[in-house]
Order: sequence, then C-alpha cells, then structure tokens
Amino acid sequence: MFRKVLVANRGEIAVRVMRACEELNVGTVAIYSEADKDGGHVRYADEAYNVGPARAADSYLDHDAVLEAAKKADVDAIHPGYGFLAENAAFARKVEEADGITWIGPSSESMETLGEKTKARTAMSAADVPIVPGTTDPVTDPDEVRSFGEEHGYPIAIKAEGGGGGRGMKVVEDESEVTDQLESAQREGEAYFDNDSVYLERYLESPRHIEVQIIADQHGNVRHLGERDCSLQRRHQKVIEEGPSPALDDDLRERIGEAARRGVKATDYVNAGTVEFLVEDGEFYFLEVNTRIQVEHCVTEEITGIDIVKWQLRVAAGEELAFEQDDVEIDGHAMEFRINAENAANDFAPATGGTLETYDPPGGVGVRVDDALRQGDELVTDYDSMIAKLIVWGGDRDECIARSIRALREYDIEGIETIIPFHRLMLTDETFVAGEHDTKYLDEELDRSRIEQAQEQWGTGATDAADDDEEVVEREFTVEVNGKRFEVELEERGAPALPTASNGSGAMASRPDAATGDAGGDVAIEGDGEVVDAEMQGTILSVEVEEGEEVAAGDVLVVLEAMKMENDIVASRGGEVTQIAVEEGDSVDMGDTLIVLE
Repeated sequence: MFRKVLVANRGEIAVRVMRACEELNVGTVAIYSEADKDGGHVRYADEAYNVGPARAADSYLDHDAVLEAAKKADVDAIHPGYGFLAENAAFARKVEEADGITWIGPSSESMETLGEKTKARTAMSAADVPIVPGTTDPVTDPDEVRSFGEEHGYPIAIKAEGGGGGRGMKVVEDESEVTDQLESAQREGEAYFDNDSVYLERYLESPRHIEVQIIADQHGNVRHLGERDCSLQRRHQKVIEEGPSPALDDDLRERIGEAARRGVKATDYVNAGTVEFLVEDGEFYFLEVNTRIQVEHCVTEEITGIDIVKWQLRVAAGEELAFEQDDVEIDGHAMEFRINAENAANDFAPATGGTLETYDPPGGVGVRVDDALRQGDELVTDYDSMIAKLIVWGGDRDECIARSIRALREYDIEGIETIIPFHRLMLTDETFVAGEHDTKYLDEELDRSRIEQAQEQWGTGATDAADDDEEVVEREFTVEVNGKRFEVELEERGAPALPTASNGSGAMASRPDAATGDAGGDVAIEGDGEVVDAEMQGTILSVEVEEGEEVAAGDVLVVLEAMKMENDIVASRGGEVTQIAVEEGDSVDMGDTLIVLE
C-alpha cells in the first residue's frame, strides 16, 4: 500500500478520498488555490501546498504546479478525484512517467481510448455493446450534419469529444439550426476541453439515464457493482441519483450490467469507472465511459457495502479484487441529493457569495453526508456550486424516500441559498415518487411555480454576516514556507480583534479577488441607453457584437459560461450597441454591466 497520497482536487471529494486513505493508514496531502486557502480539504489533510491563484487553469489544472507539490511532499501516488484533471490523459501520462509516483486511476492510454467519445463508441461496438446510431469519426462540415439528419431524422445531438454532463452538447431540432449549433458545440468543446472535435448521435426523446459502476484490477478481473439511475436532470446536469433504478426489470438490469462489464474488459481497463447508458422503450444504448470516480459513487457504496475509493487505492497498488461477481449483492435502496448553493426558484442561479451562518447536517440511521464545509466558513464561488452531498439508504425505495424527507427537513443551512427546498419538493412529486420521470422531466414538464412555492415555504435565504466586535484571546494563523502550509496558534491577552475576515477555524485571511480580467462591475456608463447586465457569475466566452452595430430583439450579444454551461445573453429589444464593457476571458459577477444599447 502507498505511504502518502496527494489528492489533486478540492472540497468534499478531496475529503472523501482522504478519509479512505486514513482508514488504510496512508498519509494525505492537499493542494489548494488562493481562493481555497481556508478550505475544508486543507484542514483535513496531513499536509497542504499552494498551487496558484483562484483561477483553476492557474492552480488545480496546472500540471507542473501539481506535480511540483507532489515532489515537495514526497508522495508515492496521486488521486485526482473527479473533475479538474481526473480525465486528463496528458496529466495522467506525466504522473505515470514521474519517478516513484503512481496514478490512481485508469491508464492514460485507456483514458484516451474511452475518454474520446468516437473512440469509445468504436470500442464498445466491437465488444457487442449496443450504441445509439451516430458517427464514429469527427464531424466538421454542416453538410455532414444535414446528411445525417436526412438518414436518421431530427432531432440530432452534436456532442463534443471531451464533453459530458451536457457540456459541449447541442441539439439540432431541424435543418435551419445546423450551422449555428455545430459552431456552438465546437466552441464549447474548445473552451471547456481544449478540443473542438464533435460527433453526431440520434437524439433520444424521452430516455432514462442509467449508469453501471465497474471496478477492474491489474490481474484481468472486472466486476460491476450494479446500476444507478441518474434520470432526474436539469439541463443535462444530474440533481438526484438513486440505485437500483426503478425503471429496470431484472432481465434488463442483468443485460446492462453484463454489457458494461464486457465492454470494459475488452478495452483492458483498470481501476474504477462508470459505463453510462440511455434506456428507452426497453432497449439500452451505450452513451459514454467516465474514466474516474463519479459524484454519485456513494449510492453504489451504500447498496453494496463496497468502499469504491479504497478499492481504487488497492487496485492501483497492485492488489487483486477480493470478491467475485456473484458476491456483489444489492441491499435496499439509496438516493443522493446534491446540496448545491443555488436558488432553484431563480432558474437554479448559483450563489455569488455568503457565509455559512448555520451549518447543521442531518444524522441518524441510513444517513450519510459527504462535505468539507463547516459552520462559519465563507462560500467559495470560483468553482462549482456543490457544497455537500446527502446520501440516504433505506430497506426499499419507499423507506428511502421517507427517510430522505426526514433528513432534508433536518438539514439546517443559513447564510446561503441551497436547493434543499427543491429536493423536498421532488420527494412529494407524484411522477418522481412513482419512478416515472425521464431526463426531460425537470426541463419540460415540471410546473416552475411549484419550485417557487417550495423555495418560499422551506428556503432560508441568504443573510448578511453579523458584525463581531468581541475580543479574541486565542487565534490561529496560516503561514506558507516554500509553498507548504503551516498552522500557527497564537494566544494574546487583552488584544483587540484583527481587522481581517475570519473563517470558521479561526484562521485569519482576506479572500483574494477571483476575477481574471476587468469585468463590467466598475464600468462608467456612457449615455442613457439600456444596460444589459450579467444574470449570473461566470466567464465571457465570446462577444458577438461590435460597437455601432444594430441588433434586433433576441439577437445574441454575449456568450457567458456559468456552471459549466454556455448561456446566450440576448437583447430584449432592438437598438444600437453603444458600449461594450467586457471582452473574451473576463470574469463577471451577477449584475455586472456587459453591453449598453440605445
């Protein structure tokens, strides 16, 4: 087993991996950006190293900075968690080539084969795994999309090679949308995955999203750990996951599990992974392989009793799987609720800041909470909006739902908006409770007014932190020496409080500005035209207009990336663009000025 593992991630997944390491008597090392200097994963780790500023590209995604931290800490393995570098084959290869450091995950070669969707489709098809009709070669010309539409009909899904979770996917409803949607998918793929290559698939109208958890060792053994149903999605982003799926019968369940196992074995895959499928009208089709641990792995752990992260570590260390396929038994039912800092009543807009004035998670039989934040912590908004995961187990689905209602009622968070009211609503929703929802249900069928009512009834809202002028006797300080983090305790008698912000652990620090460019927050408005503001925090992907240009109502002015999705900011009325307050690459906050129209 390893001596010391660096977790190349942040937040709850970093803590989750560290807990597994601790139970295996393995030392842990955290990395952190300037925005995360007081993060929960930093507090938990044995050691912590600064890898750069808030911008992910300059810290968590910086290959050299992460490897340098690993060398400084003298680790013998790196676990990437999910997101960031978890499916980056180039980084995995650098770790594989580094002296004395093991990559805890599939090989870079497997990641290249299965991480690119066209290669994965080809590999799965060769293993006799059903795939949705589509292309196996990249598509670059709009005429290729039109030809596909003539053969298979519309709608068509255009998907980025490196995409997932709806990122880099555009749906073409008819021929008139081909050019715009192709360019948008290519642009999104380039922006998020540094790869503008896209492919085509027939777009299934009302599918269930089913995924199979697998684990494979270096000795040729492959096991599947049952399926999860991730059909409750908003804009292709999962919100609630559960297992086993209420939509599968035993025969379909067996066929999907064996197809996943067969496909993975044929590619010589090693370590944990997930094979995703779409299920419609009793048939299933391969979607993609996630070559990493997933957010919802906890669901599988609760219904199988198998610690997937520990097995990731053991497999990477060369151990053989200690159980046969027939030993895997599904016990009861589990659901996972993503506790996101979002206001569901405001189109799930992410919080722009705040402090956890109250943070009191639920407990009791069958209740698990994976988190990293603690009461008093300041919300970091530079990355994704998920602050915790609530996982609930029951003897069957009915008990799981009843227990989930109780646990969500107990979950007390004040100071920031969360989607807990939305989760409570879904557990009383007839379609969801009956297990009859599909991937389109939230976006196309659920009455939006019900979400607003739930937020009004159960939401706590954001609050301003109260001023605290009382004297502090004991203080903790954070210092860095040679990039390594140290905690220093200082006791002062009768000293006044320091004029800086404090996080929940008492460490005194001011949070740096996360912006990477000069956004429109401080722009002087020229003239008295209509001001178009940012509707959410994000990054400017492109500015689609020029000063002096005439635009019509509905024209796209700016493309804003927020929550890993492209958002078109459009003109509400026609007019002339008299001022552009942002440029490509700028970070903006909600309410910042983008464009002025007259």
